[in-house]
Order: sequence, then structure tokens, then C-alpha cells
Amino acid sequence: MFAQFVEYLHTGSAASAGILTVALMLFFGFAFTRITRLLKLPNVTAYIITGILIGPYCLNLVPDSIAEHTAFLPNIALAFIAFSTGQFFRLNALKGNGLKVLIITVFESCVASVFVFIAAYYILKMDLAFSVVLGALAAATAPASTMMTIRQTGAHGDFVNTLLQVVALDDVVGLLAYSIAISVALASAVDASSFDFKNVVLPLLINLASVILGSLLGVLLKILLPENRSTDNRLIISVAVLFGFCGVCEMLGVSPLLGCMFMSTVYINITDDDKLFKQLNYFSPPILLLFFVRSGVCFDLGALTGSSNAGETSLLTLGVIYFIVRIAGKYAGAFIGCLVTHKNKLVRNYLGLALIPQAGVAIGLAELGARTLGGTTGGALRTVILASSVLYELIGPACAKISLALSHSYDKNLKDEPKLADNNNKENEDKIIVNLLIERIREIQRELPEHTKPVPVEVNNTAGPRVQNLTKHFHSNLK
Repeated sequence: MFAQFVEYLHTGSAASAGILTVALMLFFGFAFTRITRLLKLPNVTAYIITGILIGPYCLNLVPDSIAEHTAFLPNIALAFIAFSTGQFFRLNALKGNGLKVLIITVFESCVASVFVFIAAYYILKMDLAFSVVLGALAAATAPASTMMTIRQTGAHGDFVNTLLQVVALDDVVGLLAYSIAISVALASAVDASSFDFKNVVLPLLINLASVILGSLLGVLLKILLPENRSTDNRLIISVAVLFGFCGVCEMLGVSPLLGCMFMSTVYINITDDDKLFKQLNYFSPPILLLFFVRSGVCFDLGALTGSSNAGETSLLTLGVIYFIVRIAGKYAGAFIGCLVTHKNKLVRNYLGLALIPQAGVAIGLAELGARTLGGTTGGALRTVILASSVLYELIGPACAKISLALSHSYDKNLKDEPKLADNNNKENEDKIIVNLLIERIREIQRELPEHTKPVPVEVNNTAGPRVQNLTKHFHSNLK
């Protein structure tokens, strides 16, 4: 029965087989997160492993045509990721500590990229195009597992604040690095000796044009999304703008990432409206799930043991070296950045440990890079990033927890139970106050005599002085 079902997916009508395959990708992706949740791993890891399991090297459930017909998914998924990133770049929030965080972010991203490029190009003798793109991808960091660990431990303080700000800016540097790297790669892919500076400048100008267009669309979103616009129509208009922008970028042969990020940055700064981002966060999970599962399906396990046209080194060796060298680059870059900005010793020594995970943006950029470079070189790029991303997501939470513990950002005696961070943690403080008030009211109710008849309204006033005294006493304790 199962064999017949699999055969139908590969040989049946395109419409029904496609619908069933998408349903399987969604269901298995969700089901596997139930397992990774027990292991305290992020959902991205579950999605990638799901794609590998239902792909051609294991169960072979997904037809080859599905990967080809869903080639648009990387652009769409990355558009949503980039758009959600822009909401964190409020100008008023970046004025205070923004310069120091920017310096740290540039150092930790660029040092990791330089380390990987040197290892790939000069030590392993890989092609220039492959090496420069792989180095650019090393800059990106996945914040999901780090954020999860912070929530679980209730960590707080300067280390956590710096970490969150660096992670927010990290993908921006990664996107810029990729845009430059892919331009250099395309210019040198045919013949490194015929490198032409114009071939680098022109793609950068096209990227700049996409940034300007994205910024203008951010203003257009403000006009199209007034406060009285219904929730459904806000979602429809915003998705239409994102899809349209992705289509234009595809026509121009440029990534939509930077433009989408600037679109949301402009929108959040001129409207201060974060409701749109919450709506899109409810809409995007199935799209992101399909994207990551598809990435796992396209993962070429057989390529790990062989070499590619990008060089003679096996991809397994390259993947291991990339995994180690990127960690060293992240740690060294974060250390230097903190040293330059005069961060305290705890932040300087342990920030790099929390920047190890790599998933969403890097995988998306690897997919775009694979399509741009094409052939075995593009396949090798995708394979290395996917394989290393799984490993990074496996060790990422543990490294993040170690860095939080060593930096004294949470009390280890609480066994990962969140605690009240400080007097500025308004939400937790309000919960404590409300619970205290409820308990005091219940004490009064227990002391009041029971009544078998309806109590006249006037009798209730006798409790007034007592409640007033309690209120005064309660507020005095708070002060």
C-alpha cells in the first residue's frame, strides 16, 4: 500500500501529487518538531531533517518535479525573514548604544568571513567564486536557539542586551556581505584573469536600486495601510507588495533581501506600527516550513564524500573545516569588537560562544547562491551550508547556555526557571503585584461572615473602610 502511494506521488497527475506532497511536507515537518522539542532544539533543525528523510536518499516521497516547481520558495521565504528583521531597527533604539553594537557586529561578522575565505581559497585551494560566497555566508547567525535559551534561563544584564542587539544587526551585515560576494563571484566565475571592476560595480548599483525601491515601498505601505484598514486587507496588501517586490527583483536578477529589510525599516520608523509584523508572523510559518523542508530535500548526501568542480577537496572535509573555522572567526571577531568598544571582561570573553548557531538566513542565501552559481559549484555550496547548519543548531543551545552561565547572566541555582530580572522588568513585576492583590482580597473574603439571604447593598459599604485601609497599606508596601 505504501509503495503504491509513493509510486503515485511520482507518476500520478501533477496536481494531485503536488498537493499531496505539500501536505506531507507540512505534516511531517510539524510532527518532527515534537521530537526536537523534547531535545530542546529549534524547529529549523526538525524541518531540515524532515526534508532529508522524505527526500531521495531515504524514503523518496518527494518527486523531483516538486523541487523544480517550488524554486520560487527561497525568494519568498527570505523576503519574509528580511522583512521581519527590519522591525528591530528603530532609530530611537539605536541612538544610545548603537555605535558600539555596530562595531562589535561588524568585527564578529567580517572576521568570521575572512577566516573562512582564507581557509577555503588559500589553504584548500577552492575556486575564488565559491570561496568568496562561502566566506560571506559565514557572517550570518541564527538567533532562534539563542533566544530560546535566554527565555528558558531568564537571563538578563549587559551581556544579554549586547547579545540581542548584535544578533539583530548580524543578518544585516550578512546580507550586505552576500550582495558584494555574489557580485564578485559572478565577475570572476568565468575567468579569474579577466576580472573586470565594472562587473562588480554594476551588480552593486542594481542592489542599491533595489534598496531605494524597497524604501519607497515602505512609504507606500504606510499610505496603503491606514489604521482603519481591516486586518484581512492589511495582510492581503502587505503580502501583495512583498510578492510583487520579489518578482521585480527576480526580473533584475538581484536578491530581494536588502530591499525587503529596508522596506520594513522605513515602515516601522515612520509608523511605529508593529501589528503588521505580528500578522505576518502568523501567516509566514507554513511558507518557512516548506522552504526549510525543501532545502532538506535538495540536500545531496552523496556529494559529501566526493569533490566538486569548485576544488579537489571533498565536501566532507570542507564542511568540517568550515564548521571549525567559522566558530573560531566568530569568537575572535566578537572578542576584538568588545575590546575596541571597551566592553567589560565577561561580555568580551563569552559573547562569541553565543553567536555560533547558523540556519535561516544562511540557508536561504545558500539557496540563492546555488541558483546563481549553478551546476556542481552551487550544489556544493548548498550541501556545505545545510550540513553545517544542522551541526550548529545541535550545539548552539548548549554553547549559548554556557556563555550565559559563564557571564553570570542568570542564577544557575534556579535550574533554568525564569526570575524577575530587575525593577525595569515591568511585565513580571505587574504579575507579582496582581497575584499579591488577589491573595489579599481572598483573605478578606474568607474573614467575611457567610450569608444565607441576599445582602442589602447598604451592608456592603461596611467593608469599605477595611478595603481602603488595605489599599493604603498595599501601596505603602510597594513604595
